[in-house]
Amino acid sequence: MTFHILTIFPKIFDSYLNESILRRAQEKKLIKIKIYNLRDFAKGKHKQVDDKPYGGGPGMVLKVEPIYKAISKLKSQIAKLKKKKTKTLLLSLRGEKFNQKMAREFSEVDHLILICGRYEGVDERVAKYIADKEVSIGDYILSGGELPALVIVEAVSRLIPGVLGNIESIEEERMLSFENLDQKSKFKIFSYPVYTRPAIFSPKPGILWKVPKVLLSGNHQKILLWRRKHGKWI
Repeated sequence: MTFHILTIFPKIFDSYLNESILRRAQEKKLIKIKIYNLRDFAKGKHKQVDDKPYGGGPGMVLKVEPIYKAISKLKSQIAKLKKKKTKTLLLSLRGEKFNQKMAREFSEVDHLILICGRYEGVDERVAKYIADKEVSIGDYILSGGELPALVIVEAVSRLIPGVLGNIESIEEERMLSFENLDQKSKFKIFSYPVYTRPAIFSPKPGILWKVPKVLLSGNHQKILLWRRKHGKWI
């Protein structure tokens, strides 16, 4: 199985991925972990990957363009391989809560692509058109998706035969895990879709991914109502 991690801070992963179980699993060629720097897919001299949010608000938003370019190139490479069952995840505060059942589902694909968010969020068109699923690791705020990516890589890797070295260890973990529990969470954080420039992105001729007009209107009352309508408590 191959994990593909898209991030603007690739060095964050150096230490953790080269220690303990994950190091041994890579040495045995049971898993591969590839890190991609999103700035390599950005345009311009400064390789800008973020911009101010439409509609106003604090912080910066990761742009759709470099993420689209990275995923498109990656999927074209995967398409040439024999094993190409792929799932693309956006690590997001608004995502579905990651659990053991989800880890087991992800362990059945050949390629797991993890998009690490940063700053105020990721342009909503990534979730809408590029990712197969949005995933969160809990009801708390982190600076980015790098730690969630590590959590998912480790949890999924442990389910791959040979990684733990003992099938009984896997079965014991399964019985003691939360795989079959249905726990209800208390929603405390409100999160809404965010967009940034360009207002219209065309990944291919004839296809237009547009920012909602209300966010371009400058009407703060309408923008507030839109965010309330499309956001959710987490």
